[in-house]
Amino acid sequence: MPPRGSQRSRNAGRPGGPTAEGQRSRSRTVPVSPRIRAPVCTRDRPFDQETDVIITYAADPSQSTATITIDRPDRRGALNQTALGELDAALDEVAADGPRAVVLWGTGDHFCAGADLSELEDQSFTRALRSVLDRLAGLSVPTIAAVAGSCMGLGVQLALACDLRLATPDARFAVPVAKLGLMVDHWTVARLAATFGSSTARWMLLSAGILPADRAFGLGAVSELVAVDPEYGPGGTVRAAAEELAGQIAQLAPLAITGSKIGLDLLAPDGVASDPDGRYVEAFDRAWASGDLVEGRAAFAERRPAVFRGE
Repeated sequence: MPPRGSQRSRNAGRPGGPTAEGQRSRSRTVPVSPRIRAPVCTRDRPFDQETDVIITYAADPSQSTATITIDRPDRRGALNQTALGELDAALDEVAADGPRAVVLWGTGDHFCAGADLSELEDQSFTRALRSVLDRLAGLSVPTIAAVAGSCMGLGVQLALACDLRLATPDARFAVPVAKLGLMVDHWTVARLAATFGSSTARWMLLSAGILPADRAFGLGAVSELVAVDPEYGPGGTVRAAAEELAGQIAQLAPLAITGSKIGLDLLAPDGVASDPDGRYVEAFDRAWASGDLVEGRAAFAERRPAVFRGE
């Protein structure tokens, strides 16, 4: 169950600034709404059986957020092909339900230690992974990876598919595929370079090195370092912080958020935007013609919180 509240430390610097050691921080209580757990159903696993992936919805309808839990603490969150199928189904269900923000985390002390190596015998695993990454990256709402402990290989790919990453100080990132004679796909290489920077991406891939959370924060790959509350452990604490951020995002204008995400996704590695299908222009025009814009202006003039409806 999620913690009712936890202590976190919000770094005073910006994500691209210096590492955590050189910055001041402040702690405060994170309010976490009661949440409803819902198991994921796949073709071969009915609802009455144990699953490795759980969807949790905020009980407060105004929050309109969902949390996807990788529940494999005995494997440090490492995923086999069955778990990938469940995660794929969970993402499909969440996309249909239409929350305004989504959190992805792993129970226990680790986010995801990678792939279950016993199932890497053929490319059916990589096809299943590709489907998951496409679904996660393709969600129209902001996604937040809540990272604690190990974030290795496949775990890094999941984190890269999310829009934002929060991490505990003990988190560590690595793509050690060269130790296994494997390669990641070009999507992963491009995302790694765009998120961590080209030089660090080269170091991670070519040396199989492990990047600590404070360095990832200094590079801007991690948006926030979250101090661990011993009562809830690394995973529970960073989940609470991510859910709080998701709740804040859910209060913003959905059309504006979706349009901004489209624009960010259209950026090329050199920072130049390309919009061949006109998706960003369409989203831009829709936002400027929306009732949310009228509501936002009225709320500002009346000095009250805006209530956005995504229309």
